[in-house]
Amino acid sequence: MENLEKFVAQLSSLAWGLPLLIILIGGGIYLLFRIRFIPFRYLGHAIAVLRGKYDDENDEGQISHFQALTTALSATVGMGNIASVAVAIAIGGPGAVFWMWVSALIGMNTKFFTATLAILFRGKDSEGQLQGGPMYFIREGLGKKWMPLAVMFSVSGLIGALPVFNVNQLTQAINDILLKPIGWYQGFQSNLVVGIILATVTAIVILGGLSRISRTAERLVPSMVLIYFLAVITILGMNMEQVPYYFKLIFTDAFSAQFYQGDAFLGGVIGGIILLGIRRGAFSNEAGIGTAPMAHGAAKTNEPVREGLVAMLGPAIDTLIVCTLTALTILVTGVWQTSDANGVSLTATAFENALPGVGQYVLLLCIVIFSISSVFSYSYYGSKCMSFLFGVGSKRYYVYFYILSIIIGATTSLSLMINLIDTFFALMAIPTMLSTLILAPRVVKASRDYFSRISFSKRS
Repeated sequence: MENLEKFVAQLSSLAWGLPLLIILIGGGIYLLFRIRFIPFRYLGHAIAVLRGKYDDENDEGQISHFQALTTALSATVGMGNIASVAVAIAIGGPGAVFWMWVSALIGMNTKFFTATLAILFRGKDSEGQLQGGPMYFIREGLGKKWMPLAVMFSVSGLIGALPVFNVNQLTQAINDILLKPIGWYQGFQSNLVVGIILATVTAIVILGGLSRISRTAERLVPSMVLIYFLAVITILGMNMEQVPYYFKLIFTDAFSAQFYQGDAFLGGVIGGIILLGIRRGAFSNEAGIGTAPMAHGAAKTNEPVREGLVAMLGPAIDTLIVCTLTALTILVTGVWQTSDANGVSLTATAFENALPGVGQYVLLLCIVIFSISSVFSYSYYGSKCMSFLFGVGSKRYYVYFYILSIIIGATTSLSLMINLIDTFFALMAIPTMLSTLILAPRVVKASRDYFSRISFSKRS
């Protein structure tokens, strides 16, 4: 197991090298200037679309704009916002949060492009059903000669969509907050029981298909964000005098990296902290990875740009709001300097220090909802990859493999799980970003047409 962990860690470091950083961030910046920041001017319109103002039951698709966003958010607003932020701060200090923000701002525009493409170039699966996602917009938009990219994305997605990190951190939280204090923790046996329970609950939901997943996400996501938001605001209110100092420190440490404890990148610690922030930001909001377009590609709309605008809200909610709240909670309580904990345990320590007796249980409730909703959504992504590769009939086999992976995630280490998912996220990002950059002119053309029609309707 130790050798396996080292091997996967090396794979992760190799995958997240300079070439990927260039294509993910450099490509994102190129897309931002290519469209001249135009989508950011229509955030109000995006919210109107999300609220259902432009919904049409006669449009093609399976789920509403709101369900598409909540399905995507149920995968991204999850353990990445609680555990991944804690990992970033534990290794990189406050400055890592700044580079997560940078990743999110660029990622908003990247998601606009990828979600627009997911509707613009929807394709049909083996049963003739309309589907969206990177593998389909590669095949439909670039042609069959680019199929190796679509296959690369789908094969990587089979592993990248596994819920092992979320399950691993949920198991750790249940152990630390619930089982250990009452003396019920029995090591591997406890982890196994938690894994089996989670696998059973997940099987009940995901075997019901996308409609059941989206309905569940529609109910869970708003409530889990609200509960978490109220808890964090309470903690920040109790430590209000510390907030301005640490908010400033996030900016100053981003360019000094005085608390950075990881490996150097491009010859220095500044490069190291930038890469750390980008990796954790990508893990949190998944912009450029290609998962969210699979959910947005199922939206009931005939206007690709509308879904792009809705998708753009994802990184703003996920990283700029939820991740920032988590980061400030960890920083103002001081646990990032006084505790050796990492991942979800560090966040739990912050909650318990700020709200003794109840804080960690409030966090546990949020973690349970975050993790389970993420597990539901990721099953949809993996199943779509399987269906693209081997036909719709094959996805039931992936579901069984997916459910088994829940037990594996519950009984293995954090480092192995996070490096495994990081590696395959990187491999998914390569075909997603390459195809998006090539097809960018089509999105720009569609956007100019749509925004001119919107402006004309307002004038008239």
